[in-house]
Amino acid sequence: MHKTILTIALGAVAVLAAGASAADRITGQSFATRSEVYAPHAMAATSHPLATQIALDVMKAGGSAVDAAIAANAALGLMEPTGNGIGGDLFAIVWDPKTQRLHGYNGSGRSPKSLTLAEFQRRGLTDIPPHGPLPVTVPGAVDGWFALHGRFGRRSMAQNLAPAIRYARDGHPVHETIAYYWDRSVPRLSQWPGFSEQFTIDGRAPRTGETWKNPHLANTLQAIADGGRDAFYKGRIARTIGDYFAANDGFLSYGDMAAHTGEWVDPVSTNYRGYDLWELPPSGQGIAALQILNLLEPYDLKAFGFGSPEHVHLFVEAKKLAFADRARWYADPDFHPAPVAKLVSKDYARERGKLISMERALREVQPGTPGQLDEGDTIYLTTADADGMMVSLIQSNYRGMGSGMAPPGLGFILQDRGEQFVLKAGHPNSFEPGKRPFHTIIPAFVTKDGKPWLSYGVMGGAMQPQGHAQILLNLIDFGMNLQEAGDAPRIQHDGSTEPAGQATAMSDGGEVDLETGFPYGTVRALMRKGHSVRFADGPYGGYQAIMVNPHGGWIGASESRKDGQAAGY
Repeated sequence: MHKTILTIALGAVAVLAAGASAADRITGQSFATRSEVYAPHAMAATSHPLATQIALDVMKAGGSAVDAAIAANAALGLMEPTGNGIGGDLFAIVWDPKTQRLHGYNGSGRSPKSLTLAEFQRRGLTDIPPHGPLPVTVPGAVDGWFALHGRFGRRSMAQNLAPAIRYARDGHPVHETIAYYWDRSVPRLSQWPGFSEQFTIDGRAPRTGETWKNPHLANTLQAIADGGRDAFYKGRIARTIGDYFAANDGFLSYGDMAAHTGEWVDPVSTNYRGYDLWELPPSGQGIAALQILNLLEPYDLKAFGFGSPEHVHLFVEAKKLAFADRARWYADPDFHPAPVAKLVSKDYARERGKLISMERALREVQPGTPGQLDEGDTIYLTTADADGMMVSLIQSNYRGMGSGMAPPGLGFILQDRGEQFVLKAGHPNSFEPGKRPFHTIIPAFVTKDGKPWLSYGVMGGAMQPQGHAQILLNLIDFGMNLQEAGDAPRIQHDGSTEPAGQATAMSDGGEVDLETGFPYGTVRALMRKGHSVRFADGPYGGYQAIMVNPHGGWIGASESRKDGQAAGY
């Protein structure tokens, strides 16, 4: 992340516009860079102010929270192509006030059916490349929009897509963080056909404040608005995609597009001190957050205090244990079902928790055994409407702007999610035709006594389950408000055994990244326990949240590390 942005954003010593630090705010929330947002009727929190306003306009016009989420997501694909777009996948959790229950949707796509593990081996590859045609999988976002709309939409899809179409034709000013990441992506992706023509201005990225238009995307969204889901998966758009990959050493075909279906799934949960955190089951990594919380629940984190050596050490050790299981068990359940119920059980956490020492950091961690079990860029948004519907939605092209593969005249880039496959036969996440890769993007939802309490997410690769758990620790154990919980300095542990790539096992304990704001005494104490602590700009994710106001209406918060906004009416 851009270092000047980090200077504005980081923790208790963040420098605000007036020259004061967050600790000087008169409210007493020492980490909050701004106040929570309160509204009586509806709320939206996204990573772009214009997308937030679009969501509110949709709900003011009678649309549901799902309509608002779709409209905002379509706009973000235009306005923040560094993190998402209709060439990527989508996951969502929806609270339905009519049935008083949660609904989950896995809108991820599968690998091309004509591409095999043998083809990668023939090319002498040990990892799937991050860009180009080989990591491309079927984009599931548009299917996700229509599935969600079919159950919970009130306005037409043409109405929902109209704001994004208008901004794509008329233009909008590019925001600061987005411009920074766009500029970083152009040198890497310009070699791929169609990228420079559709995603640069004379070969460069648009600059902060410069107007960006994408008429090709406007035409594509209009075709979807007019022709529905099949216009994307079975019409001219799908044929253009198939022809483009056939001409550019690719494997994604019209048949792959036409065969795509996402699926409704049941969210899974664990209870942490009276609050139920809900995540989607694999192929995503959401249950890692549940495992982390189960491992931490026996400890009195409130007594240790935020930023204490014990707080950071216990969190990092719990993350190591959860991620060892993540590397071993999380994959497409159609190919390798995970023992989800056992992995998120309290009994399993008690057994695994015996590996945690208060004195020394774990250097190596093995996953739980079958005998015990029996069995790089994203957007997150959340909306809530006047009827009580809440949406937690996450959408991504995976690494940066995706594969760089931009079919002519369509105005979007295909995702590179297939990079997450392992090129090793027999691994749960091994590449196979027609298989969904391990997924990092995860929405979250919290209920209290069976009632909705919080819709939130923390985007950012492997940071996501770490961020989900940290937000709840901040709210429940450390008593922070919704904005402060997101602005407080974060912990990221890096170096665990991964479920993707060559899946190299952790042998040195990994690295602990700490944002500015943790006491130096904590850093020294962690080093004494054997942790390797380092400084890193930017890998700490991006947060949006909406909480139910116990006095009526909604509370919203938005990530200070990005360009976003929480707003309501």
